[in-house]
Amino acid sequence: MQIQNHLLTGDSIRLVESPNRGGKFKARLPDAIIIHYTAGADAASSIRSLCNPQSKASAHLLVARDGQITQLVPFDTAAWHAGKSSYGGREGYNNYSIGIEIDNAGLLTKTGESYQSWFGRNYSADQVITAVHRNEKNAHYWHVYSEAQIAAVEDICSLLIDKYGIKQILGHEEISPGRKVDPGPAFPLDKLRDRLLNQSRNEDGPAEEPLLEKGTVVADTLNIRIGPSSTAAVVALPLKKDTSVTILQEKDGWYEVAVEVKGWVSAKYVSPL
Repeated sequence: MQIQNHLLTGDSIRLVESPNRGGKFKARLPDAIIIHYTAGADAASSIRSLCNPQSKASAHLLVARDGQITQLVPFDTAAWHAGKSSYGGREGYNNYSIGIEIDNAGLLTKTGESYQSWFGRNYSADQVITAVHRNEKNAHYWHVYSEAQIAAVEDICSLLIDKYGIKQILGHEEISPGRKVDPGPAFPLDKLRDRLLNQSRNEDGPAEEPLLEKGTVVADTLNIRIGPSSTAAVVALPLKKDTSVTILQEKDGWYEVAVEVKGWVSAKYVSPL
């Protein structure tokens, strides 16, 4: 994957041009990336919406559940993804940033044994994480991101940093708090930008400390393995629901945790506290 003429090229990338766009960025811009979720039923429906002139919305990229990337607006042109927004003394982040939409249903409501999106689709427990949003105090249910999506977004951001000198990676929730909640706590935003930019979401504060926090198992049972892979050998009896663990590190959608032993578990079945 590479950037040529302000467009991504490579495998699993396609171009579908959206008419919803502004003018060219000013010199030395863009210098920020904004991460969003679509809150839509699937990638195809979100692409149709972002290309519909009546929606008056777009983004530069959309990442599907399988990691396929669709480019809608060239990187040298403003897309309409940020809306009313401000952060660090800037207002109107469409003028400064590249917008990445990720196919994800977002906030869910528990209905019986399943979890329902605003558009009526039900999701099973293995597709859901219970977590507290950075701008809230109470836990809610959130649609998980696929490992392919998280890996694709990190690869994209790394390319954009090298090409455009990106200095900020922010969530829509940070530039429009109270109005937007995406990408939400299911996306590892703080960890991603700390790896890529070595900064926390507070630009004036210290960089984030290495990952070491408490978490709770949210699956009925959870295998703990010798490595971060579903094919790695199991090192102990499965962890039971509500077991407290210490999260030591994260890799490719897996947490290394410490209980009575150390091992790796799928991150989507552990809710950080």
